[in-house]
Amino acid sequence: MNKKYQVVGIGNAMVDILSHTDEAFLADNAIEKGIMQLIDTSRATELYARMGPAEEVSGGSAANTIAGFAMLGGRTAYVGKVRDDQLGMIFAHDLRALGADYDTPMAPPDAAAETGRCMVLVTPDGERTLNTYLGVSEELRPSDIDENLMASAEWIYLEGYRFDGPDSHEAFAKAIDACKAAGGRVALTLSDPFCVERHHQAFRDMIHDHVDLLFCNVHEMEAMYPAPDLETAMKTAAAEVDIVVCTASEKGAYVLNGGGMEHASAIPTDIVDATGAGDLFASGFLYGLTHGYDMLTCARMGCVAAAEVISHIGARPERDLKELFHEHGLI
Repeated sequence: MNKKYQVVGIGNAMVDILSHTDEAFLADNAIEKGIMQLIDTSRATELYARMGPAEEVSGGSAANTIAGFAMLGGRTAYVGKVRDDQLGMIFAHDLRALGADYDTPMAPPDAAAETGRCMVLVTPDGERTLNTYLGVSEELRPSDIDENLMASAEWIYLEGYRFDGPDSHEAFAKAIDACKAAGGRVALTLSDPFCVERHHQAFRDMIHDHVDLLFCNVHEMEAMYPAPDLETAMKTAAAEVDIVVCTASEKGAYVLNGGGMEHASAIPTDIVDATGAGDLFASGFLYGLTHGYDMLTCARMGCVAAAEVISHIGARPERDLKELFHEHGLI
């Protein structure tokens, strides 16, 4: 398949505001560790005022995946909503500068909602706790979906977090229909176990009817497919989806395809910030998949990309991922 784009991502368009903190800060501010919590504008302002020194970087889960894919030289584009404001311009510039196409119409400067932002609080163990103000990103609508763009993609990559939005399910449906009608395939990342619980039936219907590649971690897999053990849950998923990829932190990743299951070991590294680990795993896997590599090599590429991004602050790679693939004998 020789289409203009190998992967087109659809999801939140956010700017991450990253800060190191401690367990006491989380407790003092009634923040549950290790999950993504949706917050409103006033809570975002309050937390920002209390946080220590912070760094602003373009983010958004699927946007991070597309950024990593673009950095690997993949042909890619992204769809996500920002406002025509300072953070919106930062987001658009950063993604385009990496080589991804980004043409989603911006909300006007006087729109009520601002560009989304995510307060990423990183504790000493590397765990990240996300407090997310979705802002205008939540307002992604079917009218923002360019059917010609979807038809020009080998794969579309859908972000589970974007299920939190009044019109997002309809936007995804429009994208899926246009992609599938043109012979493309659909990948979905479950994003967060609490997101799965909020939209369990909608996820299950989409997975069963449309998804060709499912990304998740162990916690998301267990939330999506309750079972006595992980292997049973993964096999249940594999009965519905051609390719199932389940990451398991320091245990690496599992790939189920064609009735078999393979395991890729994690790459040992010092964890500085776990933000973006799953996002960049997907970048590496999708790069391998769209460049003809076998499933196990794809998973190993994902593990290498994930290890790179957790070795420093921020959810975008700092080292050349292709060089790392060479170093690990993958390409």
